[in-house]
Amino acid sequence: MSDHDQLLVIVDPVARRNDGESVRIAKDVLSAGAEAKICLPDGPEEFSRALARRGSRRIVVLGDDRALLRTVALLHQGRDLADGALSLVPIGTPDTLEVARALGVPHSTPTAARAVLHGAVRRLDLLADDSDGVVLGDLLVPAVPALAPTTPSVWDACRSLVRTLVRPAPAALAVRTHRLRVEADGVLLADVDAPVEGLTVRPVSGAVEVTVRPRAAPPRRTTAHSLTVSGPDFRYRADGRLIGPVRRRTWTVLAGAWGLTLPREVAHEVRATR
Repeated sequence: MSDHDQLLVIVDPVARRNDGESVRIAKDVLSAGAEAKICLPDGPEEFSRALARRGSRRIVVLGDDRALLRTVALLHQGRDLADGALSLVPIGTPDTLEVARALGVPHSTPTAARAVLHGAVRRLDLLADDSDGVVLGDLLVPAVPALAPTTPSVWDACRSLVRTLVRPAPAALAVRTHRLRVEADGVLLADVDAPVEGLTVRPVSGAVEVTVRPRAAPPRRTTAHSLTVSGPDFRYRADGRLIGPVRRRTWTVLAGAWGLTLPREVAHEVRATR
């Protein structure tokens, strides 16, 4: 990074409220290495205005996955995503930073802040949908509901024993199926008359790997640049978010659509393996 580089450091309100000490450390490191304008938005509208007024400053987000996703989505919607590169200093609990970890962002606040100053840019693909939404990582259709945590007790054990004595336990849990029409690059992979257990979408270089799981047949896999899913109201899970219900959605791969600053060794390793 040049000594004359200017940063716009946007501190997510959740990060500021939950971990003020990590925010302070990140600001100190960034301000010591570059000219940094610190922005403290109180909500989504102020966050959006700060991005719109960034000028030539490079954007640095202090926050978790949701803050990163919000930034990428806003820039995509403004058709400004290809301009420059983003940086993230992760601040949050491990379960709110799974996307950042998968992208190669350092876990440590000081290390991530130093990578902002001295790192290299990695160009990343993006899944854009027909509602102007974005997906950075894997996609699961339909979303699998999370099981609520339970605390075993003596009463639970007793009820389980009674149920077992009254009738034999089922050999396997029933598998729920879904009636979905799935098209990848215009090729039909599944239709509503043949129920499926679901499908997963995983980014690969410049495309996505689509895996459809029929009810009573081996999984079907293909690589595509666009994917359309339709059928009765369904929800899907992307980047830790539950989205829907929707009846139809089309995703398109935008290769190298955005840049993320990472430690040089991580960025170089990624480029060497692509």
